[in-house]
Amino acid sequence: MPTLQFKGKNIIWNHHLSVPYHTLEEVEDLHFQPEKGNGNLIIEGDNLIALKALLPEYAGKVKCIYIDPPYNTGNEGWVYNDNVNSPLINEWLGKVVGTDDLTRHDKWLCMMTPRLFLLRDLLANDGVIFISIDDNALTYLRVLCDEIFGQHNFVAVLPRITKKAGKTTGSIAKNNDYILVYKKDENLELADIEVDEDNYELEDEYFLSRGHYKLSQTLDYGSIQYSPSLDYEIELDGFVFIPGGVTKDEMEKRQIRNPKSDWCWRWSPKLFKFGLENGFVEVKETKNGKRIYTKTYLNATIKKNNGGYIIEEVKREKKPTTLEFIDNKYSNDNSKKEIEKIFGYKAFDYSKPSILVLELLKLSNNKDSIILDSFAGSGTTMQAVNELNKVDGGSRKCILVQMKEENELEPDKNNCQNITRERNKLAIEKLGYESGFKYLKVGTAIDPEKMLEGQLPTYEQFAKYIYYLGTGEHLADAKNINAENHFVGTHGAKAFYLIYKQDVETLTRLALNLSIAEDIVKHSPNKRRVIYAPACFLDSDYMEEKQIEFVSIPYNLFERQTN
Repeated sequence: MPTLQFKGKNIIWNHHLSVPYHTLEEVEDLHFQPEKGNGNLIIEGDNLIALKALLPEYAGKVKCIYIDPPYNTGNEGWVYNDNVNSPLINEWLGKVVGTDDLTRHDKWLCMMTPRLFLLRDLLANDGVIFISIDDNALTYLRVLCDEIFGQHNFVAVLPRITKKAGKTTGSIAKNNDYILVYKKDENLELADIEVDEDNYELEDEYFLSRGHYKLSQTLDYGSIQYSPSLDYEIELDGFVFIPGGVTKDEMEKRQIRNPKSDWCWRWSPKLFKFGLENGFVEVKETKNGKRIYTKTYLNATIKKNNGGYIIEEVKREKKPTTLEFIDNKYSNDNSKKEIEKIFGYKAFDYSKPSILVLELLKLSNNKDSIILDSFAGSGTTMQAVNELNKVDGGSRKCILVQMKEENELEPDKNNCQNITRERNKLAIEKLGYESGFKYLKVGTAIDPEKMLEGQLPTYEQFAKYIYYLGTGEHLADAKNINAENHFVGTHGAKAFYLIYKQDVETLTRLALNLSIAEDIVKHSPNKRRVIYAPACFLDSDYMEEKQIEFVSIPYNLFERQTN
């Protein structure tokens, strides 16, 4: 498989592994209707750190990811700021990546690589990721995603209309960007999509039960395979119809020229009689005279049943194509109107319309799933999730991650709070969503230095972290965490325990002793016990006999590898 080479790749390729885990701290004053939030989160902070912080709870749980990263046009003013221990990378820090920067593609790829690795780890096995991008970085991004997600997990590149009057580059106006699609598992099938209701414009007396209809085909349309049983006369209102819309004499003349030429109806006499009696047939005057058409209803169709026919309710769907998003409703013009309607003014550039994200979410085909957007911008994804839940009664949860984006000229700038949060608060209020969210900030690093300084995570935060570190999976049943008996959770043949207090002085006096060990052994019979504690007062023979594995905190904890 071809691979992509770029400056800094060997330095950055495993950087996601060295990013320290951080706590995520709730900011209660910035919550909005959290009791209705159903797990919705808005996280303020560097998305690289936030993604790593999400792993202990959400690894392998996210069903759908949508991201809209900087397109790397050179005009977006993004800055490379990842804390990588490398002289080369350090030279890039804090500098705006502009059009004249000859290493802008290298920097962009170095920025995207660790984030894509973490997004892959968060994605469920039946999950899918959608990435908005344009020509500036599409080719680079696709090869990079082939390496990270696997070439066999590539799904499609979907063009999207950006505006009808595109920007001119050279002699060709640029009117589109793209959505790059990858799945976690090659066996995943994306959902079918609903047909476009705009194609069903006609209405009759059956509208309330069948919806609108369209006249798509004549009754003899597509008569390639001739069948004598389908070649019969139909008399309607004193007018005789035969297949092909010609007389018998004309048909005989045609067959002299082409012996294989013949016509027949698509429906048998029995099916036609049922269709006629139940309103599925319409006669229409055309330039070639009267023709019989069949009606295709949006919500109803004819089905065989015990030798006869019945009318059955249907939900018309089709396989998605690569041209699903070329309609103007998916354009940036539409998103600008949407933003202005919510805020009352133009509050944000470069956002995507919520209808675009909503239609992408439908492809993931799950009403009770976790949706993640780690380049949240104006927060379009959460609005799309709320809208889709409102439409289909789903209970999807949305996690947004957005940086403050402060700079020297705007030191107090906070896009996450003032745009991402505010947009979704206003959307919930104005559009009547039964929803809400919690607002979190990236907290302190969970590492020896911070812990010894007294910056300690809560018991639950630390418990989820050590469980993930020891198993590589999220703790599915966090409500069983018990600080009193030190229990965290089980994984296969192992049980995990944590002896810990969120207080430095108390922590220095805690240890795994015989009394605690005996209680733990009773608590988890027939399990191997992995116990995290600041110290251990047990001898090795006892630990071997009782199948106890001790991990010291904070030091040995950070040396362990997932097993």
